[in-house]
Amino acid sequence: MISTKKRVVFFAETVTLAHIARCMVVAKALQDSGKYIVALAADKRFDGIIDDSTIIRFQLSSISCEQFAAQLSKGNAIYNSDTLVNYVNDDLAVIDHFKPDLIIGDFRLSLSISSRLANIPYATITNAYWSPYAKVDYPIPEIPLTEFFGVSVAQKLFDLARPLVFWLHSLALNRACKKFRLPPVASDMREVYTHADYTLYADIESLFSMKPLPKNHLFIGPVLWSADVEVPAWWATLPENKPIIFVTLGSSGDTRLLPMILETLSKLAVTVICATAQKSSLKSDYPNVFVADFLPAEVAVKKADLVICNGGSPMVYQCLVENKAVIGIPSNLDQYLMTAVLIKANRGYLIRAGQASPTSIAQAVNEALSHKPLPLTVKPSLALEKIISLIDAI
Repeated sequence: MISTKKRVVFFAETVTLAHIARCMVVAKALQDSGKYIVALAADKRFDGIIDDSTIIRFQLSSISCEQFAAQLSKGNAIYNSDTLVNYVNDDLAVIDHFKPDLIIGDFRLSLSISSRLANIPYATITNAYWSPYAKVDYPIPEIPLTEFFGVSVAQKLFDLARPLVFWLHSLALNRACKKFRLPPVASDMREVYTHADYTLYADIESLFSMKPLPKNHLFIGPVLWSADVEVPAWWATLPENKPIIFVTLGSSGDTRLLPMILETLSKLAVTVICATAQKSSLKSDYPNVFVADFLPAEVAVKKADLVICNGGSPMVYQCLVENKAVIGIPSNLDQYLMTAVLIKANRGYLIRAGQASPTSIAQAVNEALSHKPLPLTVKPSLALEKIISLIDAI
C-alpha cells in the first residue's frame, strides 16, 4: 500500500555544527510526530554527536570546516560557482531518489537552484540578521582589514565597501544559476542567504527590528540543540561554592583563544566547565577547570552562572532560554551580528576575538556575574508548530 504521508527532506550544509543540528532537531520532531516521512541529507562529519538513528539518511558532501573558516577569516566569498554547480547535481540526485513534497535547507545555498529545477517547494532555516528586511548595522568581523587599520578605521572602510562586498558574495550563485539557465537570485549576499519559497527565521522576533515582511518570511523561534553525549565523570564532583562558568567556542569560534581564556579564569574565584568541540588541545591543567570534548548544552547552561561562547545564535539562544548571562567572543560576521542583537537587548557582553585579553575577559566576567539579566519569554517549541502548519498547507 502506498503511503499518503507527506515526504520532507532536510539538507544541511555541515560547515558548522549549528546547521546540521537545527535540521536534526526539526527533522526528529517531524519524524516522532508520525505524520511524515522524513530524510536528512548531510555530510557525516558530525555523526559522532548527532543522533539520527530513526531518520532516513543521504550522504551529502560539504566543503570542509577548515575551508569555510579560512574563507571567512579572509573576508572572501565562501563558494565558487563550480562548487555550487556540483552541489546542485548532488541535491538533485537526493531529490530524485526521495521525491519529497517539501525541501528544508540550512545554509545549503544551492537549493535555491535545485528546488527550482525540481519544481518542489523549498524552505530555508536562517537567522533574521541575514534578512534583506532586517534593520541592522554590520560590525566588521575579524578580517585582515582590522589588523592593518585597527577596528575604528576598518569599520568605516567596511561600511563604505559593504554593498560591493555583498554583491561580490552573490556572484558565485548567480553564475551557477546561469549555467542551469535560470534567472539570477539577486545581487546581494543577504538575498542569496535567504532566498527560498519560504524563509524561516530561527530567532526571537521581539529582539529584531524589521521592515514589513512578505507573507513567506516567518519567525519560527529558536531551534535548540544539545550534543547527544553523557556528562563526564567529573560532573558529580563540581564544587558548588563558587560561580560556575561554561566555556565553549563551538565548532566555528577562534579556538586559539581557549588556552588564554582558561588560564585567565583559573586565577579567578570560579569553577570552569569547558567543551572544546575537539578543536583545541589543552596542555595546562588547573584545579578549578574541568574539560571535555563535548557537553550537552542544555545541561551545561542550566548548571552555569555565566557562559562564554563565540556569540553564535545556537548557544546565545540556549542561554536566553535559561536566563543566563553571556559573554560573546565573535570572530566571523554571523557571530558578530548575533552578539550585536544580544548587546542591543542589554543581555550580554562583547569582546572582539581580535582584542581578547586576560584583562578584558576578567573584567567582563566580574561585571557579568554581578548583573543577572531579566527573564525573557522564549517559546522554542514554536518552530515545530510553524513548520507543521507550513507542510500541511502545501
